[in-house]
Amino acid sequence: MLHRRTLLQVAALGGLASSLDSQGAKAEEPAIWSAEYSATKAPGVELAIYRKRVGPPGGKPLPVLFFVHGSSASGRPTYDLTIPGRDDISMMNVAARWGYDVWTMDHEGYGKSTRTSGNSDIASGVADLTVAGDLVRRETGQERMHMMGESSGALRVGAYAMARPDRVGRLVLQAFTYTGQGSGTLSKRAEQAEYFRSHNRRPRDAGMLGSIFTRDKPGTTDQDVIDAFIKAELPFGDSVPAGTYLDMTVNLPVVHPDRVTAPVLMISGQYDGIASMDDICDFFKKLPNGDKQLTIIPGAAHTLVSSKQRFAFWRVMKSWLEG
Repeated sequence: MLHRRTLLQVAALGGLASSLDSQGAKAEEPAIWSAEYSATKAPGVELAIYRKRVGPPGGKPLPVLFFVHGSSASGRPTYDLTIPGRDDISMMNVAARWGYDVWTMDHEGYGKSTRTSGNSDIASGVADLTVAGDLVRRETGQERMHMMGESSGALRVGAYAMARPDRVGRLVLQAFTYTGQGSGTLSKRAEQAEYFRSHNRRPRDAGMLGSIFTRDKPGTTDQDVIDAFIKAELPFGDSVPAGTYLDMTVNLPVVHPDRVTAPVLMISGQYDGIASMDDICDFFKKLPNGDKQLTIIPGAAHTLVSSKQRFAFWRVMKSWLEG
């Protein structure tokens, strides 16, 4: 069993890569119910919000788990990726089968949400989550929601937890960045800081989307998963908002650990080039809630959600959420 309140290096999770155990798809899985919502953030700005759970709403409410996407792709390609003939990729399906009422969204300027003149920075992401959180509360009756964010999505989650501690349960910060010190990826990205200041959107193509999975350590994600992700995301256009890139290159820290009072799991891949270990540990040790955990997944890079090591990630996250 993984022990809370420790710095944990996951060195061996025997058999997880070859067996889904209770986390993944089995031959006789219950049917998953899904729905799409639209919520108004401001006049003319509609946010696309997505929901999955086992069976339709009704009866005893399920605990809520909200997934928050990163800088370069929208909610469903990140957390609800589907590949014909496979049912071991969608994080939303996996979490629904754990017993959660699972949600994600497209932030302003991403996916099916309204494309605006804004840059969808971290502060804008907090405003998005406030709107989405109100919708979740109305639909589920739950006052709090567990939250998981990847990369800049983890920054959005952390910033929301600072702003609305009354609305969050347990947090999972995956590929989180605190100050950016010692980050090779962010140092390189900072060379374009002036562009991010002067442009509210930045270009992205198939090559850029593929690099999310290969820039730190090629081979950590199956190629068919990468191809499916690119195919799912490219229909939303050849550009995305630049705000989170600007925040991560010139405005860090945007999340202050002493103001995050919820229980926190920080989890990163062994080869993640976004945050240095010193930076992660500095944030971790400053978190005030003693119910905290830091886990490094061996053999993984920046993104864990659909990587080859996703089974290890799922196991750790499920254990954490169960408290």
